[in-house]
Amino acid sequence: MTKIGIIRHGRTAWNVERRAQGSSDIPLDENGMAEAVKLAERLSSEDWNLIYASPLARAKQTAEYIAAKLGNLPIQFDARLKEVDGGQIEGTTEAERIKKWGADWRELDLGIEKTEAVIKRGQLFFEELIKKHPEKNILIVSHGMFISHFLRQAVPHLEMKDALRNTSISTIVKGEKGWDCDLYNCTRHL
Repeated sequence: MTKIGIIRHGRTAWNVERRAQGSSDIPLDENGMAEAVKLAERLSSEDWNLIYASPLARAKQTAEYIAAKLGNLPIQFDARLKEVDGGQIEGTTEAERIKKWGADWRELDLGIEKTEAVIKRGQLFFEELIKKHPEKNILIVSHGMFISHFLRQAVPHLEMKDALRNTSISTIVKGEKGWDCDLYNCTRHL
């Protein structure tokens, strides 16, 4: 059975300021580093074989804390795990977007990566991952919007009421009828 633990990176200064991060390379803040350490401690009592991560600093740093605690598991970085590219909105808050483009800014073409493109790169990554590592327990460290898009596609019956929290882990298991989620948005380590 293939099991995948999907982790959202730790907190950044832009998370606190509620700025759109997208493909901007923002590092963890002090709180984000502490969150990553707590998550790594939690995962150290579980059985994981591999780690894949987005190469963006916030995901990379989170993965490095986990890898060190799990006996220096090698991390494989893959650009397909990057956050949804935010185009012109990156670095802005909701209030700044409304001031600059108006309340209907979401309807404008501001260079934000299309959902279909995010889903396609996510599907390609996961299909390749499953073929390459069957029957393994795999950790993936990525980003909130990317993970949300993937989970909606892979586990369509999953209720996703709450936004993914920093260092949350969601686990999915591949069964005969497809993917099922046995843990969603869990931050009990915090």
